[in-house]
Amino acid sequence: MGPSARRPRRWPGRTGWALAAGVPLLFLTAFFVWPVLEIVGRGFLTDGRLDLGGFGDVFARPRTWRVVGQTLAQAALGTAGAVLLGVPGAYLLYRCRFRGRGALRAFVTVPFVLPTVVVGVAFRSLLVDGGLLGGLGLDGTFAAIVLALVFFNYAVVVRTVGGMWERLDPRAEQAARALGASPWRVLRTVTLPALGPAIASAASLVFLFCATAFGTVLVLGGRRYGTVETEIWIQTTQFLDLRAAAVLSVVQVVVVVGALALAGRARARTERALTLGAPTVTTRPVHLREPLDVVAVVVTVVTVGGLLALPLLNLVVRSLRTPRGWGLDNYAALGVPQDTLAVSAWQAAGTSVRTAVDATLIALVVGGLVALVVSRRPRRASARRAVAGLDALFMLPLGVSAVTVGFGFLVSMDAPLGLPVDLRASPVLVAVAQAVVAVPLVVRTVLPVLRAIDPRQREVAATLGAAPGRVLRTVDLAVAVRAVGLALGFAFAVSLGEFGATSFLARPQEPTLPVVIFRLLGRPGAENYGAALAASVLLAALTAGVVAVCERLRRPGIGGAW
Repeated sequence: MGPSARRPRRWPGRTGWALAAGVPLLFLTAFFVWPVLEIVGRGFLTDGRLDLGGFGDVFARPRTWRVVGQTLAQAALGTAGAVLLGVPGAYLLYRCRFRGRGALRAFVTVPFVLPTVVVGVAFRSLLVDGGLLGGLGLDGTFAAIVLALVFFNYAVVVRTVGGMWERLDPRAEQAARALGASPWRVLRTVTLPALGPAIASAASLVFLFCATAFGTVLVLGGRRYGTVETEIWIQTTQFLDLRAAAVLSVVQVVVVVGALALAGRARARTERALTLGAPTVTTRPVHLREPLDVVAVVVTVVTVGGLLALPLLNLVVRSLRTPRGWGLDNYAALGVPQDTLAVSAWQAAGTSVRTAVDATLIALVVGGLVALVVSRRPRRASARRAVAGLDALFMLPLGVSAVTVGFGFLVSMDAPLGLPVDLRASPVLVAVAQAVVAVPLVVRTVLPVLRAIDPRQREVAATLGAAPGRVLRTVDLAVAVRAVGLALGFAFAVSLGEFGATSFLARPQEPTLPVVIFRLLGRPGAENYGAALAASVLLAALTAGVVAVCERLRRPGIGGAW
């Protein structure tokens, strides 16, 4: 070896990896694991002893079985609807080329990041007496909840499946067509099997989101069509039955772990398939003589126009209707506190934005470090298992009840992990709770980009003498900068509309806008309802603006679903 040859440095060293993994683990332990264990422990411990009798008591109640059945039924039907409508949308928006495709992609993403309270209000304003579809009698029905869940999760299927579909090597389809196979047979025997991992991954995630839906179900179904998530909230806030809430939380965790395991296996198969596929994006113009194109256009137009756009447009129209006719009275009312609220909706919007900024910064640091660690592919099997375990661990907040996390904060943050400090009076606590929810989204957005980097780029940079920090800056961050911007925007939008944990932690003098909307809906009077509609439009406009910026940051063909 010549004197000028340098040995590649181990990148970035054991200390660096320990810090990169240790900081997120400490955050997750203090602000997720500890609160959840605290609330579950209080339900299962009696006089310092473990008492599992709560399982028998809770499952002896007929209401428990009804709630569990409704949860599984709405999740299954919502998932089926999202997949059946989303796959044609994925084909049209990611495999075909037409004017306005980018704008349509951005629009179908808006419902997913809308606050769940806004989704519930939008559908309720459409289905109530006097609403555009009030004559159908769907207000307060199970069907209304399923439609709202499909509305909310349609984008998950479109972007997850579409992200893989646009990178599929078209030669297999072309060979099948050359051998005489019809378009439908090519779709059934070639394309759908190749898309199987992506469809399974999307379906498992949609099932997870449907099974843990809170704000939408609470607004549309109330106690009549409760789910495990809403039942935890009811048992905790209305009956103070921590034992029942703890049992239901355990049931939910089991469902979440199963869904995440399925999603993880499907996602791993997707990533391997993408590695083998062509890196270039292949699209073609829409041909209305092609049967597949006709079906995709019809299904997507009906879905986007009837399911996505109609509730949002109706929400805007209803917000302009007042007892005295049409006007901006409901929006003017946002400047003054309504009923017994301590602040106006505009003040609450300011609080929401400030809190979301803090939550986004926290989530970006924690989620970025997790993505950096998980993106590596160690040689040792034990290290690979540890990386996979870390990835799965940080996905848990996606499915564990935000209500459980929020209430757990209240009972555990007087001295977190034994520290002599009471965080319950700190306004930062709401931002931390929102960051816990946003971290998985940051990981899933940044991780595919980091995994796409050829490790030889880092090795070459290290061989040429670049310090670990410079390698990180010039290789990883340079490639992932757009994904980081995208993650920042989505994390901000999700934090802006978070309701489950915030409903517990927001102080009366500093509520967030989703909390104000829910409180207005719970008060009688046309003025309060009109103000709730106007506040929902305001919150939807804020999140839609963030999504529009995010879509411009997305690099075509990179970044996975999110």
